[in-house]
Amino acid sequence: MLRIGLFLGTNIAILMLVSIIFKTFGLEDYLSAQGVHTNLTATLVMCGIFGFAGSFISLLISKFMAKRSTRTRLIDEPANSEERWLVDTVAELARKADIDMPEIGIFPSPQSNAFATGWNKNKALVAVSAGLLERFEREEVRAVLAHEIGHVANGDMVTLALVQGVVNTFVMFFARIIGSIIDRVVFKNERGRGIGYFMIVMVLQVVLGILASTIVMWFSRWREYRADAAGAHYASRSAMIGALQRLQAESQAHIPSELPETMTALGISGGWKKHTGKLFMTHPPLEERIEALRRGV
Repeated sequence: MLRIGLFLGTNIAILMLVSIIFKTFGLEDYLSAQGVHTNLTATLVMCGIFGFAGSFISLLISKFMAKRSTRTRLIDEPANSEERWLVDTVAELARKADIDMPEIGIFPSPQSNAFATGWNKNKALVAVSAGLLERFEREEVRAVLAHEIGHVANGDMVTLALVQGVVNTFVMFFARIIGSIIDRVVFKNERGRGIGYFMIVMVLQVVLGILASTIVMWFSRWREYRADAAGAHYASRSAMIGALQRLQAESQAHIPSELPETMTALGISGGWKKHTGKLFMTHPPLEERIEALRRGV
């Protein structure tokens, strides 16, 4: 899941680190003495700065983290005809989408999957699993690659960073406002910010961050429909539907995935499970995506 995955984990870690730095160096107390926490506008600006910083740091390191966590092997020089076809196909799709040639890689997973990431649509990474290359027809692989190129061309990662920045801002803002109220009412702390306030803010940032992640999950589901449409446009509608149907069949066969849980939101097949609530799904159900393509949505 996206916010329970790489992007969420990185953002929460950064927000927690910011809180620890604030506490360690006494910045919360200093800002409070300057009237920051009595000035809601100043508090919101402060949270916005750090909230967007966390989001864009996540964006900037997304490609590096993706390579490391999936053990993706980049294709610098094609070693065989399959890799040559893969490079040529991505180059063709990139030209159609009017973006620069992305890095191309293959990651070791028996499950059919693929992902795209990167801080800039002209500095992206597109990777496919070994399982996908092994079992999919070439036209289906091409449709999957077109789907990922669609993510890149649509600027989904940058838009996601902006959405996450807004979410981070309000999570930090409300965590501090609620923390201040609890610190005063429950702990009767009228001076500065005690350990109680610090702990409350830390907990609230995690709780509010998970709740607010439903907004980012919604965006993630919406962008999948757009990427499917791009796949149908750059490849073909029938091939895109065929690829999703094959993914659907494989999901029912429970083929194991080596794509880390932190990366499932970036993959084409999604990381949702039956016990996961729909609000926390990174991808719409495959049958809904197939039906949307059939309707031409």
